[in-house]
Amino acid sequence: MMRFLTPSRPSSKHGLAYRVGWWIGRLIVGFLVVSVGMTVLFKYVPVPVTLTMILDPVGFDKSWTPLSRIDRTMVDAVIAGEDAKFCSHSGFDTEAIEKAIERNARGRRLRGGSTISQQTAKNVFLWQGTGWTRYARKGLEVWFTFLIEHIWGKRRIMEVYLNVAETGVGTYGVEAGAQRYFGHSAARLSRVEAARIAAALPAPKRREVVDPGGFTRRHGNAIAAGSGVIRDEARDACVYQ
Repeated sequence: MMRFLTPSRPSSKHGLAYRVGWWIGRLIVGFLVVSVGMTVLFKYVPVPVTLTMILDPVGFDKSWTPLSRIDRTMVDAVIAGEDAKFCSHSGFDTEAIEKAIERNARGRRLRGGSTISQQTAKNVFLWQGTGWTRYARKGLEVWFTFLIEHIWGKRRIMEVYLNVAETGVGTYGVEAGAQRYFGHSAARLSRVEAARIAAALPAPKRREVVDPGGFTRRHGNAIAAGSGVIRDEARDACVYQ
């Protein structure tokens, strides 16, 4: 008869370091099991709510919408505006990260180099904000980005991103955003409408989507032009294979 050995609980005769290590090991194994389990679950089940939504002081409006009912112009717009290499990287754009580090080192306005995959991992599994907790979050973000890239794949990452990204004050997902700003579903967004939503994504609480001015308008126009390039060069192909 085969016998399977299980780790025994550390007894009082073991040293403090051993007992601490034993508990840390259990916590790590538990985290790995839970994180992988949640990632597998959300590959098939819509993400019901995120920590960002729960902590939003004004509440939240969302409407989960399958990618098949979101206009392709919206996919092209977020790739053009947020992550032009979405279909060619494995979750991390090293060139963008290096440029962000160089820019920040020169003392300019802090700017990240996060991909859509990283943003999705953060939005679904982690929290927002700055401060010392940001460094812990970044480490966890790497792990969850690795998981969704290998378990979900690009299409599912895009689908989840477009459903959980903040698109305005108390508004989450492009369906809720399209209804709020343009009075119709995300299934029939024009290129300009999609570009304006995408232009507001980095700062949805501050940037106007309807009749934007200044930088937001210029950025939206650039995204609208860039989204055409994304489609023409099939840089959204990984989402529609």
